[in-house]
Amino acid sequence: MPRPSRILKPGYCYHITVRCNNREFKLTRLECRKVLLYAIKKALEKFRFKLYGLCIMSNHVHYLIEPRQPEDLPKLMHWLNWYAAMCFNRMLNRTGHFWEKRYHSSAFATTDKQRALNTLRYIHANPKAANMQPGFFYDFSNYGTYDRLTDDGLTKWHPAFLSLGNTLDECARKYRGFCKKYKPKPKPEKRYHWGSKFLPKVIRGKHKTAPGQMKLPWIPPDVESGEVSEVAEKFVKANCYDPQVAMQRFNDS
Repeated sequence: MPRPSRILKPGYCYHITVRCNNREFKLTRLECRKVLLYAIKKALEKFRFKLYGLCIMSNHVHYLIEPRQPEDLPKLMHWLNWYAAMCFNRMLNRTGHFWEKRYHSSAFATTDKQRALNTLRYIHANPKAANMQPGFFYDFSNYGTYDRLTDDGLTKWHPAFLSLGNTLDECARKYRGFCKKYKPKPKPEKRYHWGSKFLPKVIRGKHKTAPGQMKLPWIPPDVESGEVSEVAEKFVKANCYDPQVAMQRFNDS
């Protein structure tokens, strides 16, 4: 059965969700998040799209994207996922698919202000809904750029946000209040398969790393580690709740 075609129309935004294969928590490492932010920057330079929303969770990523041309969306997502997966597989000494299936997307007109605000709030509320923290500020989402009107070097304000008031301060204040009204829907209970209780008891041997694999860099040869950190630090400083605490993580890494 063929896969359903994606809705690709001019003047549309796309809420993209990408999950790690088997929903494994492969994005918990700081190094992976830093490289993903760098990969996003490279994709922005290559495809010139607008990134309105971003949230990197432990096993999935949310984007709110407006491509320059509708047909650019599959190209940019293919390139971004390929580049990031190549880096991650080298970093984690693994092979095979890093991302699960193809990315999920839902489309709506950029002029649909209510849909855009609801989508932004949903993306920014992900860490709160997952009980990772009490508020909306999160080092690896761009909520801070909307609340504090900062520049994280990657994302832009959605036109729907800019229509909330006559000044940027008013827009930020109204969006902050809009987010505080958010009530996450309860998630369905986890379903267990017949082997779910047996599998944790299976003892696996240690995986031995081949000598050639150990020499592979954790990022492509053309990437300077300083560039990766620079992109990540700017993003985190702009969006985190407390820059001093957040930057300590980088200093310790």
